[in-house]
Amino acid sequence: MLSKDARAEPTDERLAPLKRKRDPAALLINEVFTSIQGESSFAGLPCTFVRTTGCHLRCAYCDTAHAFHEGTERTIGSLLDEVSARGLPLVEVTGGEPLLQPSVHALLRGLCDAGRTVLLETSGAVSTAGVDERVHVILDVKTPGSGEAARNHHDNLARLVPGRDEVKLVLCDEVDYRFARALIDARRVPPGVAVLLSAAQPLLSPAMLAEWMVRDRVDARFQLQLHKVLWGERRGV
Repeated sequence: MLSKDARAEPTDERLAPLKRKRDPAALLINEVFTSIQGESSFAGLPCTFVRTTGCHLRCAYCDTAHAFHEGTERTIGSLLDEVSARGLPLVEVTGGEPLLQPSVHALLRGLCDAGRTVLLETSGAVSTAGVDERVHVILDVKTPGSGEAARNHHDNLARLVPGRDEVKLVLCDEVDYRFARALIDARRVPPGVAVLLSAAQPLLSPAMLAEWMVRDRVDARFQLQLHKVLWGERRGV
């Protein structure tokens, strides 16, 4: 869970790392690592992760606060070389919020050009316009319990491509569950776009969420964070 101090951080301080004077074609990167993909319909597959630095949101359940300010400037070429050296076909660009750095689009294109299956996990609070059409967008729609639901760019939902993109909602309580149900029932998500629901622990029991979904015959997929089941809160996994 995110500390109260972190959640109270002013917006200008949240974005300060991205305002450092640096090569505009480079990216500020928090970490690159290889692990098991823990979420989405790609869960269980070995995957290389490229985590960018910086996020303008402070979700109550955030588990990657280390990406708020820590980072090293990297060229697109060096990142493409490192992903290639790791030898996996699946790569996810995550954050932080990757789309806060315009040069991330060059990285996404380069990864696709190299023949990788590319996932982009984005908060939903930045426009996805301009993302390479080959990229699998995983749109993390923010719920009321996150404290950031007002930041959602709802136009992003209309850009989701059936059979390629996915919507993810992290639920803190029954209010969030009803929020997710309303999104699904109102057909805000295009048909053929998978909806994945997960419980923000310890705020909501995964078993409780699963029971609600079965009871209500929800047209969505339940998911656990497999990397946490395996390794807990360790970084780099």
